[in-house]
Amino acid sequence: MTLTQARSENGANFNRIMVTVSVMLATIMQALDTTIANVALPNMQGAMGATQDQISWVLTSYIVAAAICMPLTGFIAGKFGRKRLFLWSVVGFTVASVLCGMAQSLNQIILFRLLQGVFGASLVPLSQAILLDSYPREKHGAAMAMWGVGVMVGPILGPFLGGLLTEYYSWRWVFYINVPFGILAWLGITGFVKETTLQAERKFDFFGFFLLAIGIGALQMMLDRGETLDWFNSLEVVIECGLAVLGLYMFIVHINTHHSPFIDTRLFRDRNFAVGLVFIFVVGVILLATMALLPPFMQNLMGYPVVDVGTVLAPRGFGTMAMMLVVGRLSGKVDPRIFIFVGLSLVAFSMWEMTHFTLDSTSADIIRTGMVQGAGLGLTFVPLSTVAFATLDPSLRTEASSLFSLLRNIGSSIGISIVSTYLIQQTQVNHAIFSESINPFNLGLSLAEQASVYSTQSTAGLVALNSMVTGQAATMAYLQDFRMMMWVTIAALPLVLLLGGTAKPTSTKMA
Repeated sequence: MTLTQARSENGANFNRIMVTVSVMLATIMQALDTTIANVALPNMQGAMGATQDQISWVLTSYIVAAAICMPLTGFIAGKFGRKRLFLWSVVGFTVASVLCGMAQSLNQIILFRLLQGVFGASLVPLSQAILLDSYPREKHGAAMAMWGVGVMVGPILGPFLGGLLTEYYSWRWVFYINVPFGILAWLGITGFVKETTLQAERKFDFFGFFLLAIGIGALQMMLDRGETLDWFNSLEVVIECGLAVLGLYMFIVHINTHHSPFIDTRLFRDRNFAVGLVFIFVVGVILLATMALLPPFMQNLMGYPVVDVGTVLAPRGFGTMAMMLVVGRLSGKVDPRIFIFVGLSLVAFSMWEMTHFTLDSTSADIIRTGMVQGAGLGLTFVPLSTVAFATLDPSLRTEASSLFSLLRNIGSSIGISIVSTYLIQQTQVNHAIFSESINPFNLGLSLAEQASVYSTQSTAGLVALNSMVTGQAATMAYLQDFRMMMWVTIAALPLVLLLGGTAKPTSTKMA
């Protein structure tokens, strides 16, 4: 290699590093925001004088806006340029974050959270597409490992960071913390990311986007508000379900009959990508659904303070990070399908261990199972992201990335809704079953009364007894939720057999 070639190679490597750092800052910023605000909701509720139902719109507005706008990423990037879209998204997200922190009323913060969702929708898919294009094919595994650290670890560390900021500063800082990330990301993207070729001839399929927006928006609304409104006992949820089914059905028919559909149907003809979408949906269910269960289990039943919950759950993210870096180093040397199988097996094993939790389980038990689960997710996510795009035409990467992220987010929403609803139902069922044992013929209860531990002869005694039964019923319901998640993970294992190789894709012309 000549001196000129060496300098050129060093320059290319430096540029890749700076591109990676820049897009990762934007990814982490957006990924953190999916969960960091959850911890601060009670404080926001008090500051705004809002009800529980009203304050939930702080989360709903962000989720729905991001879900609707995410599929637009491919078209806008093609029409106006990927770099230009990324820059405006970073600026918009950062400004919206500042406005959220400055909000003085509930209406203001809901509006600004909606803007956050609009501008933040494209950050993760754009960062994935840029990294795939910046690295040669043999280094895609390493690139996806770095990208996955932000996407997977962000939601895990969000509650921990949110708890610290809320506890020691103010709920407004969960939004202000985005400012330095946004400024650094903007500077890096401006200086090192290259602009893409524009697709000026591509027409916007407005009707297709309208159908998809109605379907996804209604689905997210139903999932987010269903538990609060008692699901199908609410007219609102019934209407949202009808709109979701009708919108998505008509969208599927439309893209298969329109000459230039909103989403390129060539994406679904690639077997690896199609199976990858199903897989990432399952990963989304597992990732955030489990994180939705553990904090209330630890706080409400085990008595952990908010900050301690974040500290105990943080090692889960370290397990994910460590395995992602290991997979990145071994990419190209080991069949990625082996990583995926082992990763899902570790997740299932950790879920099985969690079904044995009790109220006397120690922090070490939670940390150990969390790290095993985090390691499993790390082993799964990186090779899955690599294989899903391995045989896909490079011209479809931006659009594919937005769809990939959308399915992960929908999986997370569905997973959280399922485990939350199942938890409530099973708590009620378990309470009814356990209550049957509260009778004069129960020898254990009679002995407890004789020892003055419980009393069935006074109101205070009955309240204490009911509290104990409720706690045991809720504990059992959490364990049943963990078992259900274990079976979901096991059911996904056979999908590994459907994943193909990583042959180089053949370029095709736009339809």
